Amino acid sequence: MSKLLGGLPEEFSIPIVLVQHRSKDSDRLLVQLLQDATGLKVCEIEDKDVLRAGTVHVAPADYHVLVESGYLSLTLEEPVRFSRPSIDVMFTSAADAYGPATIGVILTGANEDGASGLADIAKRGGCALIQDPKTAEIKMMPEAALKATPTAEVFALDDLAPRLIELSGQPVEVRRRKAV
Repeated sequence: MSKLLGGLPEEFSIPIVLVQHRSKDSDRLLVQLLQDATGLKVCEIEDKDVLRAGTVHVAPADYHVLVESGYLSLTLEEPVRFSRPSIDVMFTSAADAYGPATIGVILTGANEDGASGLADIAKRGGCALIQDPKTAEIKMMPEAALKATPTAEVFALDDLAPRLIELSGQPVEVRRRKAV
């Protein structure tokens, strides 16, 4: 994740909502580690946070994240696929709120969470991106996502940030400035 975020310009025009499975007892170290890797603002989500461009909104441990039009909500609903936060819950809510404007990205992982949510994004006309399972540290999650969404675009980790920049529609000079 650090490598992907580090490849995005500080002026990135799309809000990012990041869900990573972690212990309910984990602290905010993830936010600091990610902040050290990127010029984007990184913050842990609080209920009703406004979605902001150039910001990485990190799901807090033990809460599902719901994407709504313009903001994020937290919920303590039951775990999905033994996970809370659940990638599926976040992806499906994002697809419901933003339809074809939604971009979902699945990276390395050790279960199938995110696969059905990514399929929901694709069914609503959004863009589904998957890290190539051959380049993933743990390939179970990207393989499950590819099985659920065979039309998804597949990229090596190094190639995901340039694709996101392209999808953002940002001017070429912003892309070049970061690439230098």
